[in-house]
Amino acid sequence: MLPFVWFATERSGPGLAGARLRSATVPPRTESNLVARVSTFQYRRHRLTYEVHGEGPKVFVFVHGLLLDAALNRHMGRMLAERGHKVVLLELLGHGRSDKPTHAYEHRLEFFAEQVIALLDHLEIDEAVVGGVSLGANVSLQVAATAPDRLRGIVAEMPVLERGTVAAAIQFAPLLLAFRYAAPVVRIGTRLMRALPRTRFDPLNSFMNLLSADPREMAAVLHGMFVGPGTPPARVRREIEVPALVVGHPHDLLHALDDADALAAELPNSRFVRARSLFEARTRPARIVGEISDFLDEVWAPTLAAAREA
Repeated sequence: MLPFVWFATERSGPGLAGARLRSATVPPRTESNLVARVSTFQYRRHRLTYEVHGEGPKVFVFVHGLLLDAALNRHMGRMLAERGHKVVLLELLGHGRSDKPTHAYEHRLEFFAEQVIALLDHLEIDEAVVGGVSLGANVSLQVAATAPDRLRGIVAEMPVLERGTVAAAIQFAPLLLAFRYAAPVVRIGTRLMRALPRTRFDPLNSFMNLLSADPREMAAVLHGMFVGPGTPPARVRREIEVPALVVGHPHDLLHALDDADALAAELPNSRFVRARSLFEARTRPARIVGEISDFLDEVWAPTLAAAREA
């Protein structure tokens, strides 16, 4: 469910698949690292990592794509923080600096949604806007389906729904086989990638972290996603009443634009934004960040107005 290589009619870039960041890997030395507050908390018996950018009551939990990490959304998170939002970048179990169990049953959509709720409990936050990219978008839908009372809204960028299932199978089945049965060969490449210095472009670092990943751990995540449901079914999605912002990308078979458009039509209280290209949100993010910021301001406005009156 979530990209490693984009199936696209334009030149491919680093997909939205997950990343492995070993403890021995030096974190990317970007400006964002200097201002982020990196913390951990316990989910069941595992340790999960998250970054906090900004302050204030307008909380936005922003989740990465499959096999990627917080670096994917870090620049956008900083931009949103500069606009007055508190952005929390959660690294799901099996991703980034969070623990990476090698049992597939640990990596299911409903458990990822539980981790978002556990983060809110840990931060003592009653309500938040939850959003994400690819896998993160689907996790947001699952949170909305199971715990709508904890949400002010959802942001679903590049959701992977029914139209993307064939592309997902074509893309991820060979990866799972390679991670599972050709691990010694894969590890040669991961050792080389792990030795390379990271760049000042965080989304690229997220992709490099993926290529530094331990294949056994990545196989567990992919296997878990294959055996579990990848998204709430359409009949459940139609009952999600929390405000939603859906962002669709063109020229992408895995994250089909028609899926994003259909999701916006299913959700009774939604707004649809079409990105100009596959890479706009990560290479020229100002417009998309502006749309997300406006949405956050809108859903938080009643609470802030009530607080001022009190």
